[in-house]
Amino acid sequence: MKVFSRRPVRAAAVTAFARTPLTRNLLWASALTLGFLPSAAWACACGCGVFDVGAASLMPADSDTGLSVWFRYDYMNQSQNWEGSSKAPASDNADKEIRTNFFTPGAEYMIDRDWTVMAELPIYNRHLTTTDDGSVAGPAGSIYTGYLTSLGDLQVTGIYTGLSDDMSTGISFGMKFPTGDFSGPNGPLGGAEFDRDSLPGTGSTDLMIGGYHVGGLNADSTLAYFVQARYQFAVATQDQYRPGNELDAAVGLTYDFGDVGPFTKIAPLLQLIGSYREKDSLANADPINSGYTRLLIGPGVEARFEKFRLYADVEFPIYQFTNAASNLNIEGDSGQLVAPVLVKVQLSYDF
Repeated sequence: MKVFSRRPVRAAAVTAFARTPLTRNLLWASALTLGFLPSAAWACACGCGVFDVGAASLMPADSDTGLSVWFRYDYMNQSQNWEGSSKAPASDNADKEIRTNFFTPGAEYMIDRDWTVMAELPIYNRHLTTTDDGSVAGPAGSIYTGYLTSLGDLQVTGIYTGLSDDMSTGISFGMKFPTGDFSGPNGPLGGAEFDRDSLPGTGSTDLMIGGYHVGGLNADSTLAYFVQARYQFAVATQDQYRPGNELDAAVGLTYDFGDVGPFTKIAPLLQLIGSYREKDSLANADPINSGYTRLLIGPGVEARFEKFRLYADVEFPIYQFTNAASNLNIEGDSGQLVAPVLVKVQLSYDF
């Protein structure tokens, strides 16, 4: 993030904290999202926002031109069927595995010390292993895998950091646009096996509002904390599918070791991420087997070298509750697929 000449020099610990490269990253991450959204992610419309939560977002800053770009890779393998607060038999769910690689380029431009705009557009590479009903690849009851690579939904966010002189508190306003595929490709092993909640796009236009606060916990603010929250809800839908409203929150601690070898910053962190999502609705949704509550723990680390910044973490569920059909006779399926771990890696460059 640029340091503007009109900002006064302060001796307060929180000001020193807000001026470190690590903290500036947390400011932008906190301001943008929360979400973000992980073992837990269910289908694309049911939890992938967790990738934008907490320090995982790591929005680049500290740029002489105000422009920063990044590329993020996320991975999850949803291989466990979950009903309520416990693991359930795989036979209860026609879907057996949803394995996804996410490739997300993004950019931000800092207009001045009060306003920043940013955008990101994910690309989904998804493998869905599911049960054939006899209309796709083989006889009814056979297991097959479908493949899909497609753009996801574009997110554009404005961040206001002028609530406090040291930028330690801020709010964000954003929109998610229906640029992602919500119908599926044509052809064998293409779109027929992907339900609406497992496609890269939701088909909806969503609003996002959020807020954050960061602060130091010792004299030089090498030990610091951050808290944030984001609420996302659809305001327009297509093809009889509405994703459930989602509230995400994160709280974390980070310690800045400063210069270590060739790196100007090495900073491990630990964060807790909580999510609550309401059930999906309308005719093409599965309201009985959608919606959840979850809590994840995510250790991670950030390293900085010149204008490059590398961030990585892994996130594990410590509690999760998924809505599920109480009886298989209701619609033949019960439960949601969850992943035992999520992996995130992001490389940023400040111009």
